[in-house]
Amino acid sequence: MTHITVPSTTLNDGATIPAIGFGTYRLNGSAGVEAIAAAIETGYRLFDSAFNYENEGALGAAIRRAGVPREELRVTSKLPGRHQHFEEAITTVEESLYRAQLDYYDLYLIHWPNPSQGLYVEAWKALIEAKRRGLVRSIGVCNFLPAYLEKIMSETGVAPAVNQVELHPYFPQVEQRAFDKAHGIVTQSWSPLGRANQLLEEPLIKAIADRLGRTVGQVILRWHVQLGAVPLPKAASKERQVENLSIFDFDLSSDDMSSIATLARANGRTFDQDPAHYEEF
Repeated sequence: MTHITVPSTTLNDGATIPAIGFGTYRLNGSAGVEAIAAAIETGYRLFDSAFNYENEGALGAAIRRAGVPREELRVTSKLPGRHQHFEEAITTVEESLYRAQLDYYDLYLIHWPNPSQGLYVEAWKALIEAKRRGLVRSIGVCNFLPAYLEKIMSETGVAPAVNQVELHPYFPQVEQRAFDKAHGIVTQSWSPLGRANQLLEEPLIKAIADRLGRTVGQVILRWHVQLGAVPLPKAASKERQVENLSIFDFDLSSDDMSSIATLARANGRTFDQDPAHYEEF
């Protein structure tokens, strides 16, 4: 099968990533290897994992099985909250590499700022050092509010390449995206299809999808791309993987984008995971 070609986005450090990625949360063990290997075959080249997902090994196995040249892939993992001390963070990045049996990660992110711990600047300095040592090519963060981004940038002079946040039509993150863009930070979208909410049943989006002859999921993912965000949908089935990747041959009109914007909610977070309070270890 001919894989789908995906456009790329350039990061502030000069590296490139595809305009859509593949989320691997809960894709573990042999079933996880199968699903991720199928995604590589389909044409995904950006893969999002984390130390806490406990599937870096499955991701590495899928990469070896797929036989795609390593330099064509962009592989991401994330530092858990319990290892934000400098030396622990460096060791964790090394462990991530050993688990996946990779020589480097293309992108390594701080998973959550965990502000009450007060360690995220130290963690950021560790990722800067990990990049200097060649363990990772690009570094970034997840779930960082503007105040946290300002703090790490002012204390180190280094802006993250990426900020991965919860982002979907119920929670479009207008202010956060504007801040990221103003500082040259690419916004990635976790839970881009809403995961546990009712987004996929939304009549307004369904009407747009029906008019365009597309699925609701494709319309939502296209919305992310047109906002300038990089969505990271997860799909175990090959059919859904192909569907999610097939979003670069149509456009949403400005009216469509305006209609979808009306779905925004004052607090549209699905699980109330506000980074100012929510912490993950």
